[in-house]
Amino acid sequence: MICLPHESRPRIGCPGKSACKAPGDWLRHFLSDYLCAAPGAGAIPGSEQAGALGPAALASAAPAPARPRPRTARLGQGPAHRRPRQMGPSVPFGPRPCVHRLLQYRVQANRRQQRSAGGRGSRAGTPSWLFCSSHFFIAATQPSTDWHLKENAREHHTSKFSSEELIVRRGQAFTITFNGAERPEQNLIFIAETGPKPSKATKTLATFDISSAASKEGWGAVVQSSSASSVSISISSPHNAVIGRYRLSVQSGSSSPQSLGTFVLLFNPWASGDDVFMPNAAECEEYVLEEFGIIFAGNKNHISSFGWNFGQFQGDILNICLAIMDRSLYYRQDPITDVSHRHDPRYLGRVLSAMVNANDDQGVVLGNWSGKYEGGKNPTSWTGSGEILQSWKKSGFKPVKYGQCWVFAAVLTTVLRCLGIPTRTITNFSSAHDADGNLRVDEFYDAEGNHLEKGADSVWNFHVWNESWFTRNDLGPSYSGWQVLDATPQEESGGIYQCGPASRHAIKEGEVELDYDGPFVFAEVNADCMYWNYDSATGKKTLIFSKSTEIGASISTKAVGRDARVDVTRDYKYEEGSAKEREIFKKARKKLGLEDKFDPTAPKQEEVEQKPDISGKFKVAGSLEVGKDLNLLLVLENLQSDAKTVNVNMTAWSTLYTRRRVNQIWKDSLSVTLAPKEEKQFPIKIKYPEYQQQLTTDKTIQVTALCHVKDGIQVLVKRNITLDNPAIDIQVLGEAKVNKEVVVEVAFTNPINEEVKDCVLQVEGSDLLQGILELRIPPLKASEKSSTKFKLIPSEAGPKHLLVNFFCDKFADIKTFKMVNVIN
Repeated sequence: MICLPHESRPRIGCPGKSACKAPGDWLRHFLSDYLCAAPGAGAIPGSEQAGALGPAALASAAPAPARPRPRTARLGQGPAHRRPRQMGPSVPFGPRPCVHRLLQYRVQANRRQQRSAGGRGSRAGTPSWLFCSSHFFIAATQPSTDWHLKENAREHHTSKFSSEELIVRRGQAFTITFNGAERPEQNLIFIAETGPKPSKATKTLATFDISSAASKEGWGAVVQSSSASSVSISISSPHNAVIGRYRLSVQSGSSSPQSLGTFVLLFNPWASGDDVFMPNAAECEEYVLEEFGIIFAGNKNHISSFGWNFGQFQGDILNICLAIMDRSLYYRQDPITDVSHRHDPRYLGRVLSAMVNANDDQGVVLGNWSGKYEGGKNPTSWTGSGEILQSWKKSGFKPVKYGQCWVFAAVLTTVLRCLGIPTRTITNFSSAHDADGNLRVDEFYDAEGNHLEKGADSVWNFHVWNESWFTRNDLGPSYSGWQVLDATPQEESGGIYQCGPASRHAIKEGEVELDYDGPFVFAEVNADCMYWNYDSATGKKTLIFSKSTEIGASISTKAVGRDARVDVTRDYKYEEGSAKEREIFKKARKKLGLEDKFDPTAPKQEEVEQKPDISGKFKVAGSLEVGKDLNLLLVLENLQSDAKTVNVNMTAWSTLYTRRRVNQIWKDSLSVTLAPKEEKQFPIKIKYPEYQQQLTTDKTIQVTALCHVKDGIQVLVKRNITLDNPAIDIQVLGEAKVNKEVVVEVAFTNPINEEVKDCVLQVEGSDLLQGILELRIPPLKASEKSSTKFKLIPSEAGPKHLLVNFFCDKFADIKTFKMVNVIN
């Protein structure tokens, strides 16, 4: 029970606060002290003594009058009483209905006494501290709860959230203070609950009382300090608590629970008992708290990068992330079970990998690889997750149009970091999409050297997925650490488009039978490539050559604390082409029952062992930039000691980054005789006007040369080229200080010999700008330079990143970023 303050009230018939232990004591003492001590108060029928209210009075009190209206006039002089505005979650500790009736009974007695003394029913004689409403207040106050938002946020690494709600991490205590009630810790029971039907069986409901020490296994409450009118309580949750929004209530004895409000509980990578515990503090900072990221793109021969604003702490992002969980197929099918599994990052990562794409549900992003993006945004134009997630919410949770792999990975990074799971983006170059699960990827070409869209397998110039850090209790300690999650909808898993988590260690060791989606991820980084010549007239396919070192190159991620690339290829596989790598590949195929003698898709042994008479390659001669001519060299070498006659068919196609052909740009052929061991070079020039109208926004071109060697086997020479956009420059003109204006200048020079129009500059950056700044720029003539200035007002000190995207009718999405060091 809650013992109300004793210090400031008359001590009539009260045995002292130490005696307020048994149910009803506080009520008897309260009524004894306050009701019956009023000047001129008469004895209530059945009382044990004049001026005191005992058990007999409680039993024989007159029937209560009709229940008052919700808004009741204050008993005493003054206007009608309104409940004070609440500045935060609070709990009124008030009387139950019987007390309400007794209060009214006493008020009526006072009025009768005043009338008998000649009064006109004035309320002046009623004590000014007494309110008649559904709750009472002592000294015009009510007990309230201080959530210590700033202090708790600082201790729980949640200060970056812009919320008036308490946000804490599991397995770590947080402090709340009750004001306006003396020693409320006595006999208090706290109730923390989450989900639609909380229960102890599903660990979505916890009840706990005050104890002398924090619980290591469950929820607990410990008194930190107390005074005459307040008490501070430390509440702790277990390391494996379900994450999400909780309702916190308190109950005193047999009274009804009173709501204290809500708080959000997140994963805790700083707590050693949490499944997401990350011992390196710098990595926690990067993979949970950092809002800026770098995504790598291009191809294995020419790696490029662009910045991304994850923005996991912006405005309403946390609420949107919680809404994503509550709209998953898992939740809709069985909400109680789904919520009960939200303690497990393995489960939640898999659910969210499905929800970020919109293929099976009302997920966040709709994928589009057609090259046509009417009705939505070109995936290359996005620069941050915040706009995408906010758009999803504002539309009534309809999928946002459109996304491709890096968009899915970036949004999933935002959601998982927001919830407290350490996460990063990974780019795999020459990434295989093995549709038939045989750990081999088949590519087909016709006699002219054109890449054919035959079969479901493909190789992408790059593919972006996620790694998240957590333990794998289902697999064992050696498989814990980085886990692969992929939100890009490529193949179904368990009947829906989701992928992972797959242990990165399991992938490297070829343990493809382990959960989840091991074969698909293994193939992405280590499949063998088979190149076939296909005759559409006869349906015959002939193996040109196979290659075991093509797939999974320069696997990249952003460095911790630096804007640099880190190569993690060796964390996915052993050295390419080494005996160990080949051993693991065979192990993986064996685990899947794909030994060659039983595999009908495997090429014949004599086809694999055949050796070409010549070799070839494309070399770049000059810059690779949109707006300039493309200069290449085809290099052919005779590997034999006798002369070889070669007919070469060459083509160039604009493609998407997935290598899907879009438009033919150029074709040519030549015939050449190579002397024994001779090498020859053949220059190729593709002029800008030839590819300008054919180029996709991915800025990728595939050049192939199919070499038909007289009396020998065919040789395929190919190269995938990614062109760079022209440069854009950012300068910060002055010192960047918190809450002070600073000017930024962005400069761009038109590099082509014609005017560019419809120019737009978009700028965003966490803690630098609110939302996205969009500026229109006048048309630029050939070689003309534009200089655009705007102002920033940084809101937080530290290294921040400004992201810029410039586009016009001739150039799509020229992106760059600038680190801005903000000081106090």
